[in-house]
Amino acid sequence: MSTADGAAVPRPARGAGGVEPLTGFTVGITAARRREEFGAALERRGATVRYGPAIRIVPLVDDADLLAATRACIAEPLDLVVVTTAIGYRGWIEAADTWGLGESLLAALGAATVLARGPKVQGAIRASGLREEWSPDSESSTEVLRHLVGHHELAGARIAVQLHGEPVPGMLETLVAAGAHVIEVPVYRWEPPADVQPLRRLIAGVVDRELQAVAFTSAPASLNFLRTADADGHGPAVREALRTDVVAACVGSVTAAPLERAGVPIVQPERFRLGALVREIVLQVPRRSGRTVPLAAGTLDIRGHGVVLDGRWIALPPVGMSLLRALSARPGQVLTRADLLTALPGESRDEHAVEVAVARLRTLLGRPDVVRTVVKRGYRLAVPDD
Repeated sequence: MSTADGAAVPRPARGAGGVEPLTGFTVGITAARRREEFGAALERRGATVRYGPAIRIVPLVDDADLLAATRACIAEPLDLVVVTTAIGYRGWIEAADTWGLGESLLAALGAATVLARGPKVQGAIRASGLREEWSPDSESSTEVLRHLVGHHELAGARIAVQLHGEPVPGMLETLVAAGAHVIEVPVYRWEPPADVQPLRRLIAGVVDRELQAVAFTSAPASLNFLRTADADGHGPAVREALRTDVVAACVGSVTAAPLERAGVPIVQPERFRLGALVREIVLQVPRRSGRTVPLAAGTLDIRGHGVVLDGRWIALPPVGMSLLRALSARPGQVLTRADLLTALPGESRDEHAVEVAVARLRTLLGRPDVVRTVVKRGYRLAVPDD
């Protein structure tokens, strides 16, 4: 088995009864590119996936800014070239070929010192017949900038920097301040999606806690996700959900930057790869959004929209999940019917609704002993002390 980036990935261990690690959890995907591939990897691990693309890609051959930058790179000799993404570099060369400038561009790049931001970028550069001088192991733009400042004369240098969606944080300003002439190469430009409704539904799912995680694979997607939430009046609610109940999973530090600036905690893999992001989601979502409660007999694994009991996955309606979350928050303690009534979704009715909901929950679980009745007091979970 391998991931979208070609790396071998060991399948995470299944739980009792063969339940996959993400069974019962819903993950939102904001990606415009490779989203089906990404979603399929999550679904193989049991997740329910919702798609809400936050951006769309402007075709390169139609991008006048890229054409102008390409001509500027050819017009006068370059001293340094910084390549930040493999797909961006390949797209740049292909677009230049379409314009009849491919050979001239490769000659201009080949005469300069080329720096690559990571192994995938190295591969793309070498596939085009060129060779990079240096690349960091960390795949960090910050480390690339540190190398530029520490090992190259920047004053008066002509430097082409391939952007990845939005300007590389701090790099352009630092180079200009050092006296360099910087050519920004906007290899792929992002715009809001043509149909914003799937994104709005995804945002609503975050606010309502229907999702347990949202995955981001580019900084523009992170940025436009927040901007759309703000424009629709959901900004504060979305930020609160991402700070508490919903995991924000980012492929790397550049992608995470807009969220971190908004005060949102993020999780990210050590390696900036799609397969590594899948593994991180598998690791973090059950920790953050799940809860395992020891019972007098067995354990109850509470997940996003169901439970694992006796090795069986059981999907539950919102009412049943609300009851279990309330009871599991205080395992073994008695909750009155009035307590549980406030936990039920929708408008409160009377305490008889709690009795009906508990009876329905016991039927769905197939084990009436999990939720015990305490006469004249209320209900509690059956815990080991029983």
